[in-house]
Amino acid sequence: MNKRTELKVSAIRNGTVIDHIPAESVFQVFKILQLDSTDKQVYFGTNLESKKYGKKGIIKISDTFFKPRETNKIALVAPNATLIEIKDYEVTKKGNVRLPRQIDEIVRCFNPKCVTNNQNVPTSFRVTKDHNGEMKLFCKYCEKTMGKENIEFI
Repeated sequence: MNKRTELKVSAIRNGTVIDHIPAESVFQVFKILQLDSTDKQVYFGTNLESKKYGKKGIIKISDTFFKPRETNKIALVAPNATLIEIKDYEVTKKGNVRLPRQIDEIVRCFNPKCVTNNQNVPTSFRVTKDHNGEMKLFCKYCEKTMGKENIEFI
């Protein structure tokens, strides 16, 4: 008797697959893309085995293609994620998300005294990495630097 060792999930006709999400970030990606309120078909898995990452997550969204604003959000919480666009069941585009050099109006500054938190001023951050290679956001206005753990999406 053959034992099944893989779970089969329906292919999507048109849409996007986000693969290689860190397992601990799947629900954060789900939230920032507001997938909990979409009327589109969404499949997701977390804590899936990955030879490259140990554990990973995946999200498949039918009839949805992301703009740079959304892919920048994904890159901030899942910098190694792969985006796969599918049209008529065929992969039409595949690539890794990339951390932008600058992000505007996506993240709130964690400094309560920052002008962006007290006046109608749009946020703006330079994306950098520290000496350990960890992503950091440098606020254009208050010049405070915050890490991934302080990110709050607008």
